[in-house]
Amino acid sequence: MDFKAFKHSIFNLQSPSEFNEIALSLFRYQYKNNKIYKSFVDALGVSESKVYHPEQVPFLPVSFFKTHKIITGDFTEEVIFESSGTTGMETSKHYVVDADLYQQSFINGMNLFYGDLSQYSVFALLPSYLERGNSSLVYMVEKIMLQSNRQMGGFFLNDLKSLQQQLVEAQRQGLKIMLFGVTFALLDMTEKFPVSIPEAIIFETGGMKGRRRELTRMELHEQLCKGFGVDKIHSEYGMTELLSQAWSAGDGIFMCPPWMKIMIADTNDPLSYLETGRTGGINIIDLANFHSFSFIATQDLGRVFEDGTFEVLGRFDNSDIRGCSLLAT
Repeated sequence: MDFKAFKHSIFNLQSPSEFNEIALSLFRYQYKNNKIYKSFVDALGVSESKVYHPEQVPFLPVSFFKTHKIITGDFTEEVIFESSGTTGMETSKHYVVDADLYQQSFINGMNLFYGDLSQYSVFALLPSYLERGNSSLVYMVEKIMLQSNRQMGGFFLNDLKSLQQQLVEAQRQGLKIMLFGVTFALLDMTEKFPVSIPEAIIFETGGMKGRRRELTRMELHEQLCKGFGVDKIHSEYGMTELLSQAWSAGDGIFMCPPWMKIMIADTNDPLSYLETGRTGGINIIDLANFHSFSFIATQDLGRVFEDGTFEVLGRFDNSDIRGCSLLAT
């Protein structure tokens, strides 16, 4: 496949049929050029030549990113993103060949849902991610800051008081505020240094990591809304293994950009899909994952609605909680 033409096409999709056409072409390319995936498909007894629709594509379990180097073709990675995890836990690694493609994906996605990023002052409270140093979330937020109004904003490790002061000043100046925060740090902020910024967009990125008692999404968002004086808490549904994200403007309902699609698989038959409204396993097509892998079966449970939006309802089991996954309702 011509990568330059491919990259242009996925960010200029015109219809669902065009998405399906590109997805099938990408499936055939990745089947032929990703040794691990080819072995996986062959072991399932699926014939590549008989796959005519994305629903017939075998989705690779996300756990493979923990045990194998998932890369399509013969390339040298530009950056390696690693998932969060407690001590001794096996983490996922995403070998990213073209970091610019990742940047195009999240910048185009955010522009689509939130408008021109240059209108915002962007703040980030991501202590656990900053401490790791190879987080895709930190990379994303750092690049978003470069697109934003840099009059105010930046990363705050543990200095909650300084963040409170800057948020108050940004509010006083009438700046549009965007704040990304890991869950436990946002909760700490609301308890120790609450601030009323009613027009701000607050992104809760997930992650308790044993720091606090787990809360339902409703409990969490109620507390965060009260502590920041906002009506809704926004969220991002993404993960280390992806180069695209879905976004929620509140109520836990997410929307994908045009180059990303959610499909709900039957948990008893992973090659069968459920109708809208029914709960099953979340499978993701991320066309931006050209050099790694685009068809991923997550360990998350969810459901898709008639308008294409979706919600996340929990996980298949009690295995490690992915840092960017949402809390169960």
